Amino acid sequence: MKSKTGEYQERGDYHKKLDSHWSYYPTYLAKKKFIFNIIKKESKDSKILDMGCGEGVFVEEISSLGFKNVSGIDLNYSSKLIIKGDILKTQFPDKSFDTILFLDVIEHLSFQEQEIALKEIKRILKDEGKIIISIPNLAHFYSRVSFLLKGSLKRTANIKKHPGDRPIKEYIELLRTAGFIIKKRKGFFPTYPILYNIIILFPNKTLWLYNFLNRIAAYPNFCFLNIFICNKA
Repeated sequence: MKSKTGEYQERGDYHKKLDSHWSYYPTYLAKKKFIFNIIKKESKDSKILDMGCGEGVFVEEISSLGFKNVSGIDLNYSSKLIIKGDILKTQFPDKSFDTILFLDVIEHLSFQEQEIALKEIKRILKDEGKIIISIPNLAHFYSRVSFLLKGSLKRTANIKKHPGDRPIKEYIELLRTAGFIIKKRKGFFPTYPILYNIIILFPNKTLWLYNFLNRIAAYPNFCFLNIFICNKA
């Protein structure tokens, strides 16, 4: 039996029914492809948790690939594979999971909550396990240009939705302070002016341009999104 509250009650299962006109659409597809290429290399017996998983799109698709121990947790959603619960204080035992996904979640938390969430992830992650975390970057290239010319940043979303928005350098320091070692970092969507505007206006028609920029010019500090693969220190 499914249970929905918050934005999922208001908007429905919008990650399951992607709108190709959504400005985040190309980045969502690129993020998903990158993460699944990593997950597919893992043992089918790996214990995987998706924290803040929403409707559980990744949970269900990973499970469909034959992974036997996949689950999710979200404050506003529950289903057969998803526990409705607080990611800041889970009921999982210490060192429970081989891999934890934490995708586009940390920016929704306050600065204080971000530290709590990472501490909880470290607690429930096995010593040899890894976390895959995707984080929007407040200091993406277009935001820097906007600040230089207008004195205002181009936020990754309004402050109510992303109260924890930070420049990516601050997130890197936060991860290290929380006791994680960054093993790999990948940037998505370098937000160069004009090209950025075209892509967010016509995301369904400019996937080729988006993918081209990601191949040739995705310097992580200039990108809208960064994905990190981390181990415990």
